[in-house]
Amino acid sequence: MFIISLTYRVALENVEQHIPEHNIFLQKYYDSGLFIASGRKEPRTGGIIISNAQSKGEAQEIIKEDPFYIHQIADYEITEFIPSKYNENFKIFIKD
Repeated sequence: MFIISLTYRVALENVEQHIPEHNIFLQKYYDSGLFIASGRKEPRTGGIIISNAQSKGEAQEIIKEDPFYIHQIADYEITEFIPSKYNENFKIFIKD
């Protein structure tokens, strides 16, 4: 599991222009089962995506499709996360 942290590089007005494309990108990976949750940071300096990618390399390849990446809207930091304790409802996302 990976936490993908986006930090905006541009003014929010520029970010807003690319949100519809970014949402299409997000939906593609929700539909595939590789995204679990996403949302904006507060204060609004970027966002977070929780991904169930198989590897960091796969997460990096997915990011390359994000319009925020393509248009240099955001920088990305990928952190691998191995859940050891979680709510029973979250178990469906855990890969053994």
